[in-house]
Amino acid sequence: MSAYQKTVAKHRRLAILRHLEGCQEYTSNASILGDVLKGVGVASTRDQIVTELAWLRENGMATYDDGADFVVVTATMRGVELATGAARHPDIQRPSPRG
Repeated sequence: MSAYQKTVAKHRRLAILRHLEGCQEYTSNASILGDVLKGVGVASTRDQIVTELAWLRENGMATYDDGADFVVVTATMRGVELATGAARHPDIQRPSPRG
């Protein structure tokens, strides 16, 4: 993976977590995430989104049932902390201050 691809992955992960943090019950679906990512300038394929969701789940930042045809994802407390900047992870872009 190139340095650019790693940087994009960090931004994609942050954008996913920030979206989930803003959703009721911290929950959304993969289809909506595609539109959200496109809207923040990180256009992503479904495969890229599913890959990042799996990464987030493996690292304890999100949960979802991968046996379902329709992927519904929920941020964990750790994911919310990363989205808000209360915690840091080297493979997730640190959020800019909101204001």
